[in-house]
Amino acid sequence: MDKKVVIIPTYNEKENIERIIRKVFLLDGCYHILIIEDGSPDGTGAIVKGLMPEFPDRLFMIERSGKLGLGTAYITGFKWSMEHGYDYIFEMDADFSHNPDDLPLLYKACAEDGADLAIGSRYCNGISVINWPIGRVIMSYFASVYVRTILGMKVYDTTAGFKCYRRKVLEAIDLDKVRMKGYGFQIEMKYSTYKLGFKIKEVPIIFVDRKEGTSKMSSGIFGEAFWGVIKLKLRKIRPKS
Repeated sequence: MDKKVVIIPTYNEKENIERIIRKVFLLDGCYHILIIEDGSPDGTGAIVKGLMPEFPDRLFMIERSGKLGLGTAYITGFKWSMEHGYDYIFEMDADFSHNPDDLPLLYKACAEDGADLAIGSRYCNGISVINWPIGRVIMSYFASVYVRTILGMKVYDTTAGFKCYRRKVLEAIDLDKVRMKGYGFQIEMKYSTYKLGFKIKEVPIIFVDRKEGTSKMSSGIFGEAFWGVIKLKLRKIRPKS
């Protein structure tokens, strides 16, 4: 059986973390979970530790000293996942904006349909976002249009954070040279995948804004992505040697 791991970064997710873990473990297909916990003061890490004896071979956690950024969290998770021999490596938020029931759809896109990277896409089938203010929807949608235009990458949801990678993609990308740390990280990883010639497939999902906890979105995140895309366009992307 393919080894599958879902990486979930956390910072102050006590309202969601146990429910999301149990939901993933109810799915068919034996998904494992790796939590990247950035020192949440609300006790998120303690909740995960309390669940680990119940799922000793499926639930893992890396604790970090503070809020070090989304990109570094995922890179830490990618390296751990490859070291532990996983074939398919997923990214997912803790707050149920990504529906765990869609994980098998992303897996199928890679394992059966031939994709190297499957993206849970809010925009490949119109706009599928629930509970966002209209201003945020517009900003997010046109951010993806901007990225697609600048980079020439045929991906509708360029900032999506719900994804499944085949292991070989992450092995080919030099993770130590990934520069963007916030949501720009999601753009950079897709662009690197695209430039290295891997097959990308978007899978339509419905994105529902969090009901519990606090959003980590900020204007600085968009600023990094805006200028970072221009710099990214000028860079040469080469496979890891």
